[in-house]
Amino acid sequence: MDETRLFDLSSGETAIIKHLAGGQRFQRRMAALGIRVGKTVRQITSQPLRGPIVIEIDRSLIAVGQGMAEKIVVEAIEPIKKIDE
Repeated sequence: MDETRLFDLSSGETAIIKHLAGGQRFQRRMAALGIRVGKTVRQITSQPLRGPIVIEIDRSLIAVGQGMAEKIVVEAIEPIKKIDE
């Protein structure tokens, strides 16, 4: 799978956080929110006109600005396909 930004995920898409592309202040802020490398994240919704993106991490909903979402590098997880019986 290819790496992309959290900003580019579609609603409902799940990914693993691979890298936080910001300075120390950004890194500390993300850690305080529970957004860490290796965590699984699911995008719930994104708002138009540069509004916040709502994500789910560890069963908690968190709203992050689109600027922050552009600095969170993720790898999308392919959805599990159901086998037709």
